[in-house]
Amino acid sequence: MSGIILDIVELLLTAEIYNRYPELDVNDLPKNIRKSYWSSTEKTVPKPIIASFVRLEKLYGIKDIEKSVRNVPFITIDRAHFELRLSAFELAAEWFEKQEGYQERIENNPVLAYYFGEIRKVEAANYAAAKAKIRPKEVDREWIESLIAEIRKEDKSEEMLKLVVIIAPEDVKQKVRDLVLTEEQQDEIEKIMKAIQHREYLWEIGLHDIGKLLFVGPPGTGKTSVARALSEQLSIPFVEVKLSMITDQYLGETAKNIDRVFLLAKKLNPCILFIDELDFVAKARTSDENAAIKRAVNTLLKAIDEISLVEHGVLLIAATNHPRMLDSAAWRRFDEIVHFPLPDLEMRKNILDIVTRHIEGDLDTKEIAELTEGYSGSDLRMVIREAVLSALLEERKILTQQDLLEAVKSFDERADLKSDEYRGKNSS
Repeated sequence: MSGIILDIVELLLTAEIYNRYPELDVNDLPKNIRKSYWSSTEKTVPKPIIASFVRLEKLYGIKDIEKSVRNVPFITIDRAHFELRLSAFELAAEWFEKQEGYQERIENNPVLAYYFGEIRKVEAANYAAAKAKIRPKEVDREWIESLIAEIRKEDKSEEMLKLVVIIAPEDVKQKVRDLVLTEEQQDEIEKIMKAIQHREYLWEIGLHDIGKLLFVGPPGTGKTSVARALSEQLSIPFVEVKLSMITDQYLGETAKNIDRVFLLAKKLNPCILFIDELDFVAKARTSDENAAIKRAVNTLLKAIDEISLVEHGVLLIAATNHPRMLDSAAWRRFDEIVHFPLPDLEMRKNILDIVTRHIEGDLDTKEIAELTEGYSGSDLRMVIREAVLSALLEERKILTQQDLLEAVKSFDERADLKSDEYRGKNSS
Protein backbone atom coordinates (compact mmCIF):
# COMPACT_ATOMS: atom_id res chain seq x y z
CA MET A 1 0.00 0.00 0.00
CA SER A 2 2.87 2.42 0.79
CA GLY A 3 3.98 2.26 -2.86
CA ILE A 4 0.53 3.36 -3.99
CA ILE A 5 0.51 6.21 -1.46
CA LEU A 6 3.96 7.29 -2.64
CA ASP A 7 2.71 7.37 -6.26
CA ILE A 8 -0.27 9.49 -5.22
CA VAL A 9 1.77 11.89 -3.11
CA GLU A 10 4.34 12.28 -5.89
CA LEU A 11 1.57 13.25 -8.31
CA LEU A 12 -0.03 15.66 -5.82
CA LEU A 13 3.31 17.33 -5.08
CA THR A 14 4.18 17.48 -8.79
CA ALA A 15 0.81 19.08 -9.59
CA GLU A 16 1.10 21.64 -6.79
CA ILE A 17 4.68 22.62 -7.67
CA TYR A 18 4.01 22.70 -11.44
CA ASN A 19 0.96 24.93 -10.87
CA ARG A 20 2.75 27.18 -8.38
CA TYR A 21 5.96 28.07 -10.27
CA PRO A 22 5.54 29.74 -13.70
CA GLU A 23 9.14 28.97 -14.69
CA LEU A 24 8.29 25.27 -14.89
CA ASP A 25 6.90 24.05 -18.22
CA VAL A 26 5.67 20.89 -19.90
CA ASN A 27 9.20 19.54 -20.45
CA ASP A 28 9.76 19.49 -16.67
CA LEU A 29 7.06 16.89 -16.18
CA PRO A 30 7.91 13.16 -16.11
CA LYS A 31 6.83 11.47 -19.32
CA ASN A 32 3.96 9.45 -17.83
CA ILE A 33 2.41 12.53 -16.21
CA ARG A 34 3.00 14.68 -19.29
CA LYS A 35 1.32 12.15 -21.58
CA SER A 36 -1.63 11.71 -19.21
CA TYR A 37 -2.35 15.44 -18.91
CA TRP A 38 -1.49 16.40 -22.49
CA SER A 39 -3.96 18.76 -24.19
CA SER A 40 -4.03 18.29 -27.96
CA THR A 41 -5.81 21.61 -28.48
CA GLU A 42 -3.26 23.64 -26.51
CA LYS A 43 -0.27 21.43 -27.49
CA THR A 44 1.00 21.43 -23.91
CA VAL A 45 0.00 20.47 -20.37
CA PRO A 46 -2.00 23.51 -19.28
CA LYS A 47 -1.97 24.76 -15.72
CA PRO A 48 -3.49 23.97 -13.29
CA ILE A 49 -3.28 20.19 -13.36
CA ILE A 50 -5.62 18.38 -10.98
CA ALA A 51 -5.38 14.92 -9.42
CA SER A 52 -8.78 13.52 -10.33
CA PHE A 53 -9.84 9.97 -9.51
CA VAL A 54 -9.98 9.20 -13.25
CA ARG A 55 -6.45 10.48 -13.77
CA LEU A 56 -5.07 8.50 -10.83
CA GLU A 57 -6.69 5.32 -12.07
CA LYS A 58 -5.34 5.91 -15.58
CA LEU A 59 -1.80 6.65 -14.36
CA TYR A 60 -1.40 4.03 -11.64
CA GLY A 61 -4.30 1.59 -12.04
CA ILE A 62 -5.64 2.48 -8.56
CA LYS A 63 -9.29 1.47 -8.24
CA ASP A 64 -10.31 2.43 -4.70
CA ILE A 65 -8.79 5.91 -4.36
CA GLU A 66 -10.53 6.83 -1.11
CA LYS A 67 -9.47 3.65 0.66
CA SER A 68 -5.86 4.17 -0.44
CA VAL A 69 -5.52 7.65 1.12
CA ARG A 70 -7.98 7.35 4.01
CA ASN A 71 -5.27 7.49 6.71
CA VAL A 72 -3.00 10.09 5.09
CA PRO A 73 -3.41 13.28 7.18
CA PHE A 74 -2.27 15.80 4.55
CA ILE A 75 -4.56 14.64 1.71
CA THR A 76 -8.10 15.98 1.29
CA ILE A 77 -10.73 14.03 -0.63
CA ASP A 78 -13.06 16.25 -2.68
CA ARG A 79 -16.01 13.92 -3.21
CA ALA A 80 -18.04 16.55 -5.06
CA HIS A 81 -15.46 16.72 -7.86
CA PHE A 82 -13.83 13.28 -7.38
CA GLU A 83 -10.43 14.85 -6.78
CA LEU A 84 -7.56 14.70 -4.29
CA ARG A 85 -5.75 17.75 -2.92
CA LEU A 86 -2.94 18.43 -0.48
CA SER A 87 -4.30 20.04 2.68
CA ALA A 88 -0.79 20.62 4.06
CA PHE A 89 1.78 21.02 1.30
CA GLU A 90 4.86 21.41 3.55
CA LEU A 91 3.89 18.40 5.63
CA ALA A 92 3.48 16.34 2.44
CA ALA A 93 6.93 17.45 1.20
CA GLU A 94 8.54 16.54 4.52
CA TRP A 95 6.80 13.14 4.54
CA PHE A 96 7.89 12.46 0.94
CA GLU A 97 11.49 13.33 1.74
CA LYS A 98 11.58 10.67 4.48
CA GLN A 99 10.32 7.82 2.30
CA GLU A 100 12.53 5.04 1.01
CA GLY A 101 13.21 5.53 -2.71
CA TYR A 102 12.24 9.22 -2.71
CA GLN A 103 15.65 10.26 -4.06
CA GLU A 104 15.27 8.09 -7.18
CA ARG A 105 11.86 9.63 -7.80
CA ILE A 106 13.30 13.14 -7.50
CA GLU A 107 16.14 12.25 -9.87
CA ASN A 108 13.55 11.30 -12.51
CA ASN A 109 11.11 14.15 -11.87
CA PRO A 110 12.45 17.64 -12.72
CA VAL A 111 9.44 19.33 -11.07
CA LEU A 112 10.27 17.72 -7.73
CA ALA A 113 14.01 18.23 -8.28
CA TYR A 114 13.36 21.94 -8.83
CA TYR A 115 11.40 22.31 -5.60
CA PHE A 116 13.61 20.17 -3.39
CA GLY A 117 16.86 21.44 -4.91
CA GLU A 118 16.18 25.10 -5.72
CA ILE A 119 13.60 25.95 -3.03
CA ARG A 120 14.22 23.55 -0.14
CA LYS A 121 17.97 23.39 -0.89
CA VAL A 122 18.18 19.63 -0.46
CA GLU A 123 21.74 18.80 -1.45
CA ALA A 124 20.86 15.50 -3.15
CA ALA A 125 18.30 17.15 -5.48
CA ASN A 126 19.78 18.33 -8.79
CA TYR A 127 17.29 20.05 -11.10
CA ALA A 128 19.63 20.27 -14.11
CA ALA A 129 20.51 16.57 -13.90
CA ALA A 130 16.86 15.54 -13.58
CA LYS A 131 15.89 17.77 -16.50
CA ALA A 132 18.61 16.18 -18.68
CA LYS A 133 17.06 12.75 -18.07
CA ILE A 134 13.62 13.70 -19.38
CA ARG A 135 13.09 13.54 -23.14
CA PRO A 136 11.26 16.62 -24.52
CA LYS A 137 7.60 16.61 -25.53
CA GLU A 138 8.56 16.22 -29.22
CA VAL A 139 9.31 12.52 -28.66
CA ASP A 140 5.68 11.77 -27.76
CA ARG A 141 3.12 10.64 -30.30
CA GLU A 142 0.66 12.97 -28.50
CA TRP A 143 2.74 15.95 -29.60
CA ILE A 144 2.70 14.83 -33.21
CA GLU A 145 -1.01 14.06 -33.14
CA SER A 146 -1.61 17.60 -31.86
CA LEU A 147 0.35 19.06 -34.77
CA ILE A 148 -1.50 16.85 -37.25
CA ALA A 149 -4.85 17.86 -35.75
CA GLU A 150 -3.87 21.51 -36.21
CA ILE A 151 -2.83 20.90 -39.82
CA ARG A 152 -6.11 19.10 -40.55
CA LYS A 153 -7.98 22.34 -39.94
CA GLU A 154 -6.34 23.86 -43.03
CA ASP A 155 -7.60 23.59 -46.60
CA LYS A 156 -6.36 20.57 -48.58
CA SER A 157 -4.53 19.28 -45.50
CA GLU A 158 -5.50 15.67 -46.19
CA GLU A 159 -3.75 15.90 -49.55
CA MET A 160 -0.53 16.68 -47.71
CA LEU A 161 -0.90 14.13 -44.92
CA LYS A 162 -1.68 11.18 -47.19
CA LEU A 163 1.67 11.62 -48.97
CA VAL A 164 3.85 10.80 -45.95
CA VAL A 165 4.34 8.47 -43.00
CA ILE A 166 4.89 10.33 -39.72
CA ILE A 167 6.57 8.49 -36.85
CA ALA A 168 7.06 9.68 -33.27
CA PRO A 169 10.59 9.22 -31.87
CA GLU A 170 9.21 7.07 -29.05
CA ASP A 171 7.88 4.61 -31.65
CA VAL A 172 11.27 4.06 -33.33
CA LYS A 173 12.28 0.50 -32.47
CA GLN A 174 15.97 0.52 -33.46
CA LYS A 175 18.10 3.02 -31.58
CA VAL A 176 21.47 4.35 -32.81
CA ARG A 177 23.18 2.16 -30.21
CA ASP A 178 21.57 -0.92 -31.82
CA LEU A 179 23.10 -0.20 -35.22
CA VAL A 180 26.52 -1.16 -36.56
CA LEU A 181 27.92 1.95 -38.23
CA THR A 182 31.03 2.78 -40.18
CA GLU A 183 33.35 5.46 -38.83
CA GLU A 184 32.11 7.85 -41.54
CA GLN A 185 28.48 7.28 -40.55
CA GLN A 186 29.29 7.85 -36.87
CA ASP A 187 31.09 11.11 -37.75
CA GLU A 188 28.11 12.39 -39.74
CA ILE A 189 25.73 11.63 -36.87
CA GLU A 190 27.97 13.56 -34.49
CA LYS A 191 28.11 16.54 -36.90
CA ILE A 192 24.33 16.65 -37.25
CA MET A 193 23.79 16.47 -33.51
CA LYS A 194 26.18 19.39 -33.06
CA ALA A 195 24.47 21.36 -35.84
CA ILE A 196 21.07 20.97 -34.16
CA GLN A 197 22.54 21.81 -30.77
CA HIS A 198 24.09 25.01 -32.16
CA ARG A 199 21.41 26.13 -34.66
CA GLU A 200 21.35 29.69 -33.32
CA TYR A 201 25.12 30.03 -33.66
CA LEU A 202 25.04 28.72 -37.24
CA TRP A 203 22.29 31.24 -38.03
CA GLU A 204 24.32 34.08 -36.53
CA ILE A 205 27.42 33.31 -38.63
CA GLY A 206 25.37 32.85 -41.80
CA LEU A 207 25.79 29.08 -42.29
CA HIS A 208 22.19 28.37 -43.25
CA ASP A 209 22.70 25.69 -45.88
CA ILE A 210 23.52 22.85 -43.51
CA GLY A 211 21.70 19.62 -42.74
CA LYS A 212 21.08 18.04 -46.15
CA LEU A 213 22.39 14.49 -46.26
CA LEU A 214 22.36 11.98 -49.10
CA PHE A 215 22.55 8.33 -48.05
CA VAL A 216 23.95 6.15 -50.83
CA GLY A 217 24.23 2.37 -50.86
CA PRO A 218 22.69 -1.00 -51.79
CA PRO A 219 19.29 -2.08 -50.40
CA GLY A 220 19.31 -3.39 -46.84
CA THR A 221 22.43 -1.54 -45.70
CA GLY A 222 20.65 0.56 -43.08
CA LYS A 223 19.83 3.87 -44.78
CA THR A 224 16.26 4.01 -43.49
CA SER A 225 17.19 2.48 -40.12
CA VAL A 226 19.86 5.12 -39.49
CA ALA A 227 17.51 7.95 -40.49
CA ARG A 228 14.82 6.66 -38.13
CA ALA A 229 17.32 6.07 -35.32
CA LEU A 230 18.48 9.67 -35.71
CA SER A 231 14.88 10.75 -35.12
CA GLU A 232 14.87 8.90 -31.79
CA GLN A 233 18.35 10.16 -30.87
CA LEU A 234 17.53 13.80 -31.67
CA SER A 235 14.00 13.64 -30.19
CA ILE A 236 12.34 14.97 -33.34
CA PRO A 237 9.53 13.48 -35.50
CA PHE A 238 10.31 11.40 -38.57
CA VAL A 239 8.50 12.28 -41.80
CA GLU A 240 9.05 9.69 -44.53
CA VAL A 241 8.10 9.99 -48.18
CA LYS A 242 8.79 7.60 -51.02
CA LEU A 243 9.02 9.55 -54.26
CA SER A 244 7.46 6.65 -56.17
CA MET A 245 4.34 7.11 -54.01
CA ILE A 246 3.90 10.81 -54.75
CA THR A 247 4.44 10.50 -58.49
CA ASP A 248 0.91 10.96 -59.74
CA GLN A 249 -0.48 9.31 -62.85
CA TYR A 250 -1.33 12.85 -63.86
CA LEU A 251 2.21 14.15 -64.08
CA GLY A 252 1.19 17.71 -63.36
CA GLU A 253 0.25 16.67 -59.82
CA THR A 254 3.72 15.32 -59.03
CA ALA A 255 5.25 18.79 -58.73
CA LYS A 256 2.36 19.89 -56.49
CA ASN A 257 2.84 16.79 -54.31
CA ILE A 258 6.52 17.60 -53.86
CA ASP A 259 5.64 21.13 -52.73
CA ARG A 260 3.02 19.72 -50.33
CA VAL A 261 5.54 17.36 -48.70
CA PHE A 262 8.11 20.09 -48.08
CA LEU A 263 5.44 22.47 -46.78
CA LEU A 264 4.24 19.78 -44.37
CA ALA A 265 7.78 19.19 -43.09
CA LYS A 266 8.10 22.90 -42.29
CA LYS A 267 4.80 22.77 -40.39
CA LEU A 268 5.99 19.75 -38.38
CA ASN A 269 9.39 21.23 -37.49
CA PRO A 270 11.64 20.34 -35.83
CA CYS A 271 11.67 17.08 -37.77
CA ILE A 272 13.58 14.80 -40.11
CA LEU A 273 12.27 14.74 -43.67
CA PHE A 274 13.39 11.44 -45.16
CA ILE A 275 13.06 11.16 -48.94
CA ASP A 276 13.43 7.58 -50.09
CA GLU A 277 13.99 6.59 -53.71
CA LEU A 278 15.39 10.01 -54.60
CA ASP A 279 16.42 8.68 -58.01
CA PHE A 280 12.77 8.00 -58.87
CA VAL A 281 12.26 11.69 -59.66
CA ALA A 282 15.77 13.18 -59.67
CA LYS A 283 17.02 11.02 -62.53
CA ALA A 284 19.60 12.30 -64.97
CA ARG A 285 17.62 14.49 -67.32
CA THR A 286 17.40 13.86 -71.04
CA SER A 287 16.41 16.13 -73.87
CA ASP A 288 13.33 14.10 -74.82
CA GLU A 289 11.58 14.33 -71.44
CA ASN A 290 8.16 15.97 -71.45
CA ALA A 291 7.57 19.27 -69.72
CA ALA A 292 5.72 17.76 -66.71
CA ILE A 293 8.66 15.50 -65.79
CA LYS A 294 11.11 18.38 -66.12
CA ARG A 295 8.84 20.51 -63.94
CA ALA A 296 8.73 17.79 -61.26
CA VAL A 297 12.54 17.53 -61.21
CA ASN A 298 12.95 21.29 -61.06
CA THR A 299 10.35 21.53 -58.28
CA LEU A 300 12.21 18.92 -56.23
CA LEU A 301 15.57 20.62 -56.68
CA LYS A 302 14.12 24.01 -55.79
CA ALA A 303 12.38 22.58 -52.70
CA ILE A 304 15.67 21.07 -51.52
CA ASP A 305 17.38 24.43 -52.06
CA GLU A 306 14.76 26.30 -50.04
CA ILE A 307 14.61 24.10 -46.94
CA SER A 308 17.12 24.50 -44.13
CA LEU A 309 17.93 22.83 -40.84
CA VAL A 310 19.15 26.13 -39.42
CA GLU A 311 16.24 28.26 -40.64
CA HIS A 312 13.30 25.83 -40.72
CA GLY A 313 14.34 23.13 -38.25
CA VAL A 314 14.10 20.42 -40.92
CA LEU A 315 16.91 17.89 -41.28
CA LEU A 316 16.68 16.63 -44.86
CA ILE A 317 17.90 13.10 -45.52
CA ALA A 318 17.51 11.56 -48.97
CA ALA A 319 18.39 8.00 -49.94
CA THR A 320 19.13 6.20 -53.16
CA ASN A 321 20.07 2.66 -54.14
CA HIS A 322 21.05 3.85 -57.61
CA PRO A 323 23.46 6.79 -57.34
CA ARG A 324 24.48 6.60 -61.00
CA MET A 325 20.92 7.41 -62.02
CA LEU A 326 20.90 10.71 -60.11
CA ASP A 327 20.96 14.00 -61.94
CA SER A 328 24.24 15.84 -61.28
CA ALA A 329 22.22 18.85 -60.11
CA ALA A 330 20.71 16.69 -57.36
CA TRP A 331 24.15 15.72 -56.06
CA ARG A 332 25.08 19.39 -55.64
CA ARG A 333 22.11 20.05 -53.35
CA PHE A 334 23.54 17.96 -50.50
CA ASP A 335 26.29 19.16 -48.20
CA GLU A 336 27.20 15.62 -47.14
CA ILE A 337 27.19 12.29 -49.00
CA VAL A 338 27.13 9.32 -46.60
CA HIS A 339 28.06 5.90 -48.00
CA PHE A 340 26.33 2.72 -46.82
CA PRO A 341 28.46 -0.16 -48.09
CA LEU A 342 27.71 -3.83 -47.63
CA PRO A 343 29.11 -4.80 -44.22
CA ASP A 344 32.59 -6.26 -44.03
CA LEU A 345 33.47 -9.32 -41.93
CA GLU A 346 33.79 -7.42 -38.64
CA MET A 347 30.57 -5.49 -39.20
CA ARG A 348 28.70 -8.68 -40.11
CA LYS A 349 29.82 -10.30 -36.87
CA ASN A 350 28.81 -7.22 -34.87
CA ILE A 351 25.39 -7.17 -36.55
CA LEU A 352 24.89 -10.86 -35.79
CA ASP A 353 25.97 -10.31 -32.17
CA ILE A 354 23.38 -7.56 -31.75
CA VAL A 355 20.55 -9.49 -33.44
CA THR A 356 21.23 -12.63 -31.38
CA ARG A 357 21.97 -10.95 -28.04
CA HIS A 358 18.62 -12.00 -26.55
CA ILE A 359 18.57 -15.47 -28.12
CA GLU A 360 19.56 -18.43 -25.98
CA GLY A 361 22.06 -20.89 -27.46
CA ASP A 362 25.74 -21.60 -28.06
CA LEU A 363 26.22 -19.61 -31.28
CA ASP A 364 29.42 -18.90 -33.21
CA THR A 365 28.60 -15.65 -35.00
CA LYS A 366 32.12 -15.38 -36.41
CA GLU A 367 31.60 -18.55 -38.46
CA ILE A 368 28.29 -17.22 -39.81
CA ALA A 369 29.93 -13.87 -40.62
CA GLU A 370 32.60 -15.67 -42.64
CA LEU A 371 29.92 -17.53 -44.64
CA THR A 372 27.87 -14.44 -45.46
CA GLU A 373 30.14 -12.25 -47.56
CA GLY A 374 28.00 -9.97 -49.73
CA TYR A 375 25.06 -10.06 -47.30
CA SER A 376 23.45 -6.81 -46.23
CA GLY A 377 22.45 -6.11 -42.65
CA SER A 378 18.86 -6.79 -43.65
CA ASP A 379 19.91 -10.16 -45.11
CA LEU A 380 21.62 -11.14 -41.86
CA ARG A 381 18.49 -10.33 -39.88
CA MET A 382 16.47 -12.50 -42.25
CA VAL A 383 18.88 -15.39 -41.63
CA ILE A 384 18.37 -15.12 -37.87
CA ARG A 385 14.62 -14.83 -38.32
CA GLU A 386 14.63 -18.00 -40.44
CA ALA A 387 16.66 -19.85 -37.79
CA VAL A 388 14.33 -18.76 -34.97
CA LEU A 389 11.14 -19.68 -36.85
CA SER A 390 12.56 -23.07 -37.87
CA ALA A 391 13.42 -23.79 -34.23
CA LEU A 392 9.92 -22.77 -33.12
CA LEU A 393 8.45 -25.31 -35.56
CA GLU A 394 10.22 -27.88 -33.42
CA GLU A 395 8.98 -26.20 -30.21
CA ARG A 396 12.51 -24.99 -29.41
CA LYS A 397 13.55 -21.58 -28.08
CA ILE A 398 17.23 -22.47 -27.74
CA LEU A 399 19.10 -22.16 -31.03
CA THR A 400 22.03 -24.27 -32.19
CA GLN A 401 24.83 -23.42 -34.57
CA GLN A 402 23.29 -25.89 -37.00
CA ASP A 403 20.09 -23.80 -37.04
CA LEU A 404 22.11 -20.81 -38.23
CA LEU A 405 24.04 -22.81 -40.81
CA GLU A 406 20.84 -24.22 -42.28
CA ALA A 407 19.29 -20.74 -42.33
CA VAL A 408 22.28 -19.43 -44.33
CA LYS A 409 21.96 -22.35 -46.76
CA SER A 410 18.22 -21.69 -47.16
CA PHE A 411 18.85 -17.98 -47.77
CA ASP A 412 21.51 -18.75 -50.41
CA GLU A 413 19.16 -21.15 -52.20
CA ARG A 414 16.42 -18.50 -52.34
CA ALA A 415 18.93 -15.92 -53.61
CA ASP A 416 20.05 -18.32 -56.35
CA LEU A 417 16.43 -18.98 -57.32
CA LYS A 418 15.72 -15.25 -57.60
CA SER A 419 18.87 -14.80 -59.66
CA ASP A 420 17.81 -17.63 -62.02
CA GLU A 421 14.37 -16.11 -62.43
CA TYR A 422 15.91 -12.73 -63.20
CA ARG A 423 18.26 -14.22 -65.79
CA GLY A 424 15.34 -16.12 -67.32
CA LYS A 425 13.33 -12.94 -67.71
CA ASN A 426 16.25 -11.13 -69.30
CA SER A 427 16.95 -13.92 -71.77
CA SER A 428 13.35 -14.15 -72.97
